[in-house]
Formats: sequence, structure tokens, C-alpha cells
Amino acid sequence: MNPTLSLSNIAKYRRRTRDPVKLTALIYLREALIAERYENCAEFIAIAKEFGALDAEIRVLLEDPRRHPSS
Repeated sequence: MNPTLSLSNIAKYRRRTRDPVKLTALIYLREALIAERYENCAEFIAIAKEFGALDAEIRVLLEDPRRHPSS
């Protein structure tokens, strides 16, 4: 085994990879939420999850305080 390339480094690299389909679905989800097109959100969430989006990534978009300005 190559000592310069440990398994933990490979795992970290894989975690950082970004699937363009996932990122696009998350962007479309954000845009749909801003435009209040909620009927499209479920489809974008399903696509993002299929391509590796974490629940935390989706939750951040759904709970974005910029969409709910304080009174």
C-alpha cells in the first residue's frame, strides 16, 4: 500500500466531489422557493437526493431566513 495515499484521504476526496446534477437540482429548488413555486419543490428534492444531496443541504434551503423576513 502506498503510504502517501491513505484510505482516509480517498474518503475525504470522495465526500468533496460535487455532482453537477445535484447542484443544479439544489439551485432550482432555491429558485422555486424564492418564486414560491412550491409544486416544483418535491421533484427538485427527489432529484437532488437521488444524486447524493444530504438532508442537511436541503434543510438549509428550506429554512433559509431570507425567505422569511422578520417583521
